[in-house]
Amino acid sequence: MWKDFFYFSKGQRIAITVLIALIVVIIVLNLALPLLIGNREKPVDNSFITEAREFELKMVQRDSLRNAAWQHQYQDKYTPANAAWKTRQEKYSLFSFDPNKADSATFIALGIKPFIVSNIFKFRKKGGVFKTPESFSKVYGISPEKFNELAPHIRIDQTITAKTKTDSIKYPGNPASAKVQGMVVELNSADTTELLKVTGIGRGYAKGIVRFRQQTGGFASVDQLRELYGMTEANFQKIKSSCTANAGLIRKIKINSATVERLNAHPYINFYQAKAIYELRRQKVKLKNIQELKNLDAISPDELEKITPYLSFE
Repeated sequence: MWKDFFYFSKGQRIAITVLIALIVVIIVLNLALPLLIGNREKPVDNSFITEAREFELKMVQRDSLRNAAWQHQYQDKYTPANAAWKTRQEKYSLFSFDPNKADSATFIALGIKPFIVSNIFKFRKKGGVFKTPESFSKVYGISPEKFNELAPHIRIDQTITAKTKTDSIKYPGNPASAKVQGMVVELNSADTTELLKVTGIGRGYAKGIVRFRQQTGGFASVDQLRELYGMTEANFQKIKSSCTANAGLIRKIKINSATVERLNAHPYINFYQAKAIYELRRQKVKLKNIQELKNLDAISPDELEKITPYLSFE
């Protein structure tokens, strides 16, 4: 039985013999080839790696040189100036002075920084007068510590302060800008010269009022002064009784012909609100009154009340 299992035909025996012969040849070649060919591996070319490393080293050296040159230039340009300023600060002395009369050299000698000296002279140039030592502490830039150091040495000539009723800024040589007691101005028609006559309105507020009415079309209420840049509640309470607002002078937007861009140009109307108004007008052909805008989701009741004085339904 087992003999039948190991029995091969003539063709099978030939095939097995050839297979064994091939296996033997492959094994022999595998062992002999390395000995016959030898180590003929091509040497690795390291020139590119060497060049890359040299380039990287040069870049690092160049950056280092640039940084060193920049630091040297920075130190030459700024360090001496800072050192000189610190030296001047360390050498200042204290002595009696009148802030209404002292020149720049006097202030520098007292240890006051140049930009503070500039602020002092701007105040004095505009007619400002220091009536008390405490008023000198209000100069922008003077720290409480520096003022406490200078306060015992401040001597104010009372003959100068007697000529000035207030510490408010005046503009010599321009009588039209002088403050007028009880002056009342109409916000939608007054020019800057008239606005400056109101106590509490300076050049900044006057320009802000004109700019506001140019952007919005005018003041519907005196309360809108609160929206001016830099307006504090104290300043508003000071000037509100001297101002009126004639809503009839407002330049209104013709809502039935205005484009989206024209509507959006108004500070109180954003793009989405302008788009909603425009689309509603397209649907209804013509809008007749403000009530038709109440159903727009883009405009809240408070916003609608705010923009109402600026819309015309003609």
